[in-house]
Amino acid sequence: MKKCLFIWIVFLQTSILFAADGKYAVNKISPLLLINANAVLRMEHETFEIYGADEAKYTKQYAITILNENADFWANFVESYDKLIKISDVDGILFDAFGNEVKRLKNKEVNDYSASGSSLADDNRVKQHNFSYKIYPYTIEYTVVIKYKNNTMFFPPWMPQKATMFSVENSDITVIAPKAYQVRYKATNAAIPIQTFDGSKQILTWQANNLMAIKGEQYAPRWNELVTSVKFGPSNFEVQNYKGNLQSWKDFGLFSSALKQGRDELPPNVKKEVHDITNGINTAFGKVDALYKYLQKNTRYISIQLGIGGWQPFDATYVATKGYGDCKALSNYMYSLLKEAGIKSIYTIVKAGNDAPDIAVDFPSAQFNHIIVCVPNNNDTIWLECTSQSLPTGYLSGFTANRHVLLVDGEESKICTTPTYTAQQNKKITKIVATLHADASLTVDAKTQYHCLKQDDVQMMINHYSNEKIKEKLSQNLHFATYDVNHFSYKENKLKYPFIDENLQLTVSNYAAITGKRMFIVPNVMTRMDKYFSVDQTRKFDIVFDEAFTETDTVEINIPAGYMLELAPKQTIETSAYATYKSSTTVVENKIIFIRSFVQLSGRFAAADYTSIATFYDKLYKADNSKMVFVKKE
Repeated sequence: MKKCLFIWIVFLQTSILFAADGKYAVNKISPLLLINANAVLRMEHETFEIYGADEAKYTKQYAITILNENADFWANFVESYDKLIKISDVDGILFDAFGNEVKRLKNKEVNDYSASGSSLADDNRVKQHNFSYKIYPYTIEYTVVIKYKNNTMFFPPWMPQKATMFSVENSDITVIAPKAYQVRYKATNAAIPIQTFDGSKQILTWQANNLMAIKGEQYAPRWNELVTSVKFGPSNFEVQNYKGNLQSWKDFGLFSSALKQGRDELPPNVKKEVHDITNGINTAFGKVDALYKYLQKNTRYISIQLGIGGWQPFDATYVATKGYGDCKALSNYMYSLLKEAGIKSIYTIVKAGNDAPDIAVDFPSAQFNHIIVCVPNNNDTIWLECTSQSLPTGYLSGFTANRHVLLVDGEESKICTTPTYTAQQNKKITKIVATLHADASLTVDAKTQYHCLKQDDVQMMINHYSNEKIKEKLSQNLHFATYDVNHFSYKENKLKYPFIDENLQLTVSNYAAITGKRMFIVPNVMTRMDKYFSVDQTRKFDIVFDEAFTETDTVEINIPAGYMLELAPKQTIETSAYATYKSSTTVVENKIIFIRSFVQLSGRFAAADYTSIATFYDKLYKADNSKMVFVKKE
């Protein structure tokens, strides 16, 4: 592969050696930057000028060479704006492989459309353009000017290396601010900025050059840990006449508290319902549970993003009257219901997302995108996801679990953490009774319990999909080559640590392989190892296992009469710092009994340990896929 890549580079550069003289000619790219690259950032100049607490301007010019069709994504220009952020200019130029100009962007060719998506009300818009060029390699250059007026809470980050298979020739960012303004930043893998002064202005510049493309690695750390980047945050800022400061998390909490002040007044009829619901309930959890179910029954989530509404909740009366709201409005409404019942709760800001990185705790800034509610309850804090109509009281799914959040509580505002669900809580327990038939088909009766994070996907599926869609998903997601789903059913157990009972009945075609008088069968029917690492691979980055969980399996397979065991997998017991595994297979009369347990631990492990980790999981993978051999009796 490397030899082919080298030949391609030499051929490419030789073929355009004499013809190419443009600044973006592909032959001017260092061969090192072509290794593992689908795209090369040829140039990026960014300038962010802060005029004061209420105004700033961001100018961005960049050029990307698209080497092949896998990088066409990078040729798409997209910038969002709203009534507080204005895009004043967009320029674009297309260049061929020789660096010759092919086409210039005309203003009428820039698409401008709403970015509302599923939002009921949203002033977010998008400017988009693509030259739609398909003669590789080619280069696109864009320049855009973005003006922030009365909205300086968010500063753009600098991250030259956007993704894997993306190399960088040159990138820089310059931040210009009044001398008295405290420019706050957090740099990762970046050099100290060059600082200069020009009259009453301070100028900070960061540069990055010749960054080779990074190949993706399974279970690698978060991208922002691996590459050069700088986050920026304001000190004093303003959003639609609301003033704030971000020098500490307490300051951010005070600003957020001011946004929701006076928005917790409920209509008289709702106040009466609160007391009707909670009177006679003697425990705090019981009252919270009753009011949370009331919220789920009487409201629904709809996104509303209008100006300061991106951060300020609609008042409780609005939600009570309309029956809907976004995460801010619904959380504020839940807060108001609890307050009326005499229960203290805290409006809580979180960066949500099943794969979202945690915030940088040491850098106070607007890193969040979602709101939940925290209810202090002695040593048993209750967390509420107010946009869900189906989650049980007190349970946070993988969408918001195990991360830092900001408790918005006036002077008491502070950072804390949401629950982390352990390997013992994230369980998947499977019991299978199956029958292998003479035609090698297998009928399967599988009963599985999914606990905590293991039940999240199933919970989402059964609460949001029709039966037809569920069956379609089941027919696609199991690992058998050919099978039919004969029956399925689910039962939710809505506890603080919820679990779901699943019952599946399947018919699997050609499950066993029959050759002559021998029959080959894998006793592990449904839960084979999905972690597989190439033992021969060289690892560059640490290995990170985010989720801890436990899987236990008991499988009974009735086999046709007339066969005797010839070969069975040996018992496997493997223990390490990252997982433990045990499996055993026995045969009693005409019945295979397979028992398996697998405990995956969370943690971060050094790249130097990769070979031992790969070897460990290779043993588990082989054990999970081991076959038994039976011989037909004469």
